[in-house]
Amino acid sequence: MVKEQGEWIRRFETASDRAVRVVCLPHAGGSATYFRPLAAALASTAEVLAVQYPGRMDRISEPYVADFAELTERTLAAVRREADRPLVLFGHSMGALLGFQVAKHLEAEGTPPLALFASGARPPHQSLPRHTRPQSDEELIADLAVLDGTDERVLNHPELRALVLSALRADYRMLQSHRRDDSVLTCPIVSLTGSGDPVVSIHDAGEWAPRTTGRFGLHVFVGKHFYLDDHWAGVGEVVADHLAADGTSRTA
Repeated sequence: MVKEQGEWIRRFETASDRAVRVVCLPHAGGSATYFRPLAAALASTAEVLAVQYPGRMDRISEPYVADFAELTERTLAAVRREADRPLVLFGHSMGALLGFQVAKHLEAEGTPPLALFASGARPPHQSLPRHTRPQSDEELIADLAVLDGTDERVLNHPELRALVLSALRADYRMLQSHRRDDSVLTCPIVSLTGSGDPVVSIHDAGEWAPRTTGRFGLHVFVGKHFYLDDHWAGVGEVVADHLAADGTSRTA
């Protein structure tokens, strides 16, 4: 994976002639590497990039972003630099809320994304899930077990557990500055969710529909909040099918 200018964007291949770029936005506590399987699933369809938030992985020495509006602004600046080709935004959980804000700004600037894929998230006009409120280490670990998104071996390793909880707590704290938003995009929105997600019901996932005047799609996969871990190929098919329907899944 190659570092990019400004340290915000990560690529999963050194060069690509794909006509479309899929920019992935991680969940709270997450990192760019989470989306490596999606890059593999879309290898013949699109170039997959991912945002690396400060304070984790190779940016661990940098301070966490403390305000959601600041995260939006800094992510937007990085995404703009990739807009020499058509863009698709793919955000999971917190990343979906971030993707909505980035898409809104891009539309206001006259460079709308081809689509927003909102995964495992309530829409921005709803309240945040209860688990994003400040919690003790024990409560955070219990929630991670319910969400089924962190390897138990990581949580049993003191140093790794400390890193995971530090990033997660920082992102949850930042999310408290997120404000409900009933804005409406013009680009299509595709909502994806797990059938047994304990924090995002299928009904919640469907409530992304009013957030666009464009096409809306809802795809439900078997699984919990991190259903993607078992369905990367299927998620890639959803993205590829959408691009094919728009006639954009071709090489440049």
